[in-house]
Amino acid sequence: MLEKENIEYEKSVLIGIINQQQDEEKSKEYLDELEFLTYTAGGEVAKRFTQKLDTPNPKTFIGTGKMEDVRTFITENDIGTAIFDDELSPAQQKNIEKILKCKVVDRTYLILDIFAQRAQTSYARTQVELAQYEYLLPRLAGLWTHLERQRGGIGMRGPGETEIETDRRIVRDKIKQLKDKLKTIDKQMAVQRGNRGQLVRVSLVGYTNVGKSTLMNVISKSDVFAENKLFATLDTTVRKVVIRNLPFLLTDTVGFIRKLPTQLVESFKSTLDEVRESDLVLHIVDISHPNFEEHIASVNQILDEIGASDKPTVMVFNKIDAYQPEEIEEDDLVTERTSAHYTLEEWERTWMNRIGDNALFISAINKENIEEFRRKVYEEVRKIHITRFPYNNFLYPEYDKYTGELKDEE
Repeated sequence: MLEKENIEYEKSVLIGIINQQQDEEKSKEYLDELEFLTYTAGGEVAKRFTQKLDTPNPKTFIGTGKMEDVRTFITENDIGTAIFDDELSPAQQKNIEKILKCKVVDRTYLILDIFAQRAQTSYARTQVELAQYEYLLPRLAGLWTHLERQRGGIGMRGPGETEIETDRRIVRDKIKQLKDKLKTIDKQMAVQRGNRGQLVRVSLVGYTNVGKSTLMNVISKSDVFAENKLFATLDTTVRKVVIRNLPFLLTDTVGFIRKLPTQLVESFKSTLDEVRESDLVLHIVDISHPNFEEHIASVNQILDEIGASDKPTVMVFNKIDAYQPEEIEEDDLVTERTSAHYTLEEWERTWMNRIGDNALFISAINKENIEEFRRKVYEEVRKIHITRFPYNNFLYPEYDKYTGELKDEE
């Protein structure tokens, strides 16, 4: 596997731009997320730099004056890494490294690095390695990385082949080898999914760090790794869960994120087969995040891309314990009231009202409204199960909506 970039407790600066696509507020939000990514990768942020630019500078991403400010700060404060909020072209990265004389990392590489740290199984490691090599291929000119010994022999090298061409060929061969390996593992995983029988399959999906693994642990009483960092879960976890007397399979999947590197979407599409083949999707949302509506849109877009947007879906708004609406002072006659000031009850009366029973408000960590969540999942799974096996209807009675107990069939 490629060496992981070790930026543990390394002082870093963040650099982003403000333009028509992302205004000042949006830029701040992206940099907040980038800071959390940096923290997850083991770094600490010393300062942020932003510049208003209609289009990024093709040579250095930001203007020369701002770049000089960044260089001065890096030199004076012994900064180890400059992290850019957008993907840099190979030429930009090379030029910036020459000016700043420190490690230059973009958002894509940072996410790849976190994935490399978090991948546990052979399958996840292979997916990340493939994404890393695809990212590396156009950037070889500045790296001169000797990945393995040069291949020799008749017909293996053209006349006067340069060192960089050799490296490129090695990387292309490695990419093909990894793709072949993934195809083999995909076939094995398809067989495994087929062997799980006729149990109803339920998938937890959502933005990264919304509490999917915590909820998985609460419901399945298992011990899936969960922590307050981005991409704590990379490997898909499947557990058999029984609510009352109804068994089903519950899958915890990798979280999504905005500006997700194209290489990773491609590499992890096979992991998302679990979602595509599920019978019910539980879309988990961190309602305490100020931009949770955009997170919902990002997840829906990826579900659409993988062909899973038509699945029966229950929206689960998690972290209600951490939700704090912004307050307006009584004598404040200037501040306009926006959705940031809504209470949970007011949110329930917005577009969420159209979802009806398919919107739940819970706190997985405090187990608040978990019984209501269990009831809803039971009802949805039961609906699918008795459609598949009508003769099993009597085995799984309905929940009594008033007492929360199981209702006996007449």
